[in-house]
Amino acid sequence: MQTVSSYGVELRKQNIPIRQTLEIYRSAVSYLTEIYGQIWEELAGISESKRCFNAAEHLIHTTKRNQARFDFDIHYPKMPSYLRRAAIRHALGSVSSYESRLELWERTGEKDGKPRLVYGNHAMPVFYRDVMYRESAEGKEEACLKLYDGHDWKWFRVRLKHTDMEYLRKNWSGKKASAPTLEKRHHKYFLRFSYTEEVTLSQTPVKEQVICSVDLGINTDAVCTIMQADGTILGRKFIKFPSDKDRMYRTLGRIRRFQREHGSAQSQGTWAYTKRLNSELGRKTAEAIVNYAEENQADVIVFEYLEMEGKISGKKKQKLHLWRKRDIQKRCGHQAHRKGMRISRICAWNTSRLAYDGSGMVLRDPKNHSLCTFATGKRYHCDLSASYNIGARYFIRELLKPLPATERSLLEAEVPSVKRRTSCVYADLRELSSKMSSLKVS
Repeated sequence: MQTVSSYGVELRKQNIPIRQTLEIYRSAVSYLTEIYGQIWEELAGISESKRCFNAAEHLIHTTKRNQARFDFDIHYPKMPSYLRRAAIRHALGSVSSYESRLELWERTGEKDGKPRLVYGNHAMPVFYRDVMYRESAEGKEEACLKLYDGHDWKWFRVRLKHTDMEYLRKNWSGKKASAPTLEKRHHKYFLRFSYTEEVTLSQTPVKEQVICSVDLGINTDAVCTIMQADGTILGRKFIKFPSDKDRMYRTLGRIRRFQREHGSAQSQGTWAYTKRLNSELGRKTAEAIVNYAEENQADVIVFEYLEMEGKISGKKKQKLHLWRKRDIQKRCGHQAHRKGMRISRICAWNTSRLAYDGSGMVLRDPKNHSLCTFATGKRYHCDLSASYNIGARYFIRELLKPLPATERSLLEAEVPSVKRRTSCVYADLRELSSKMSSLKVS
């Protein structure tokens, strides 16, 4: 499979017309979006995408063999051809999306929420190699960009951040990068490079697999368990970043106190800072999970399936926690695929509520939610028990799925608890593995 990774290199502060270039590009996209919105019926009748793009370009660009219908060349003289074509593609995509949303809205018969065509968008230009972007000599932390200085398009030399270039040289040296895209984040400008890799994911049979089952907790950032198909536990790890979490919760307390006195309208800056802290915590947790799985030569990383639909309700602390869980799973999926590991998800129902030993429901400690008490009176870490159940559910599903119906029915009769996946626990996997060995099910 192919994996696409990207990295943004910061442009050092200097006197270059980045803002003017961005303004004229967005103005061109807005101008083209308005034109194509007016004549969309004419363009929509062309079925082939390449012919549609050529027709759209002929409408606004004059050549020796073509006279443009609209005066785009007069409003935007000397615009580089690659940049003009990128603006055309962006405008066509905006109009096509609007028309699709409008058709869906009319079909549903709703009276409010009518889609509208947005002209003033946040389009970012792509600096195509050789014509818009040129690399500097080997070892130099600079590049040449073709920018608009208010009168003409000229080449400007820009300096790139040293630490970003060191990262690219260390991790991506010798790999071909795509044309960089301009990006603006937190009042800074970046050149974002994309790298495409061909990776081969693990093809290990289920009975020989080693998995890393992960429970993303609240008190503990993540609990990882290395498990084999017969239920053998090879390793466990508690991943915690207490100082990062404490810093984030202190800023949440600051926001809460500020809103009591002044309202929520003026706390946006602190709230944005808190979300950045939360994202950094998710990045560290994802990296720790993948590194631990790689150390133990895991073939699959198993998570709980998170419900992504609907509006997120609750306190800001709860929202941050759910956002972090989503971010961790997304980052782990990308990093694991780059290392040849697979990602799998299982149903999250009752993984923390049921004891891994099959004794039934657990009772959470009211003072410390990380601990719980089993029905037998045993005290155990709740997130660790959940990670056992997560790994067990993955193996139960993968072991039973390829079997013929008769053999699966025979095993389900021997171990009735595996019929309902939402109540399966680690003890059921041990029992199922034992029965499969005795019955010699292949």
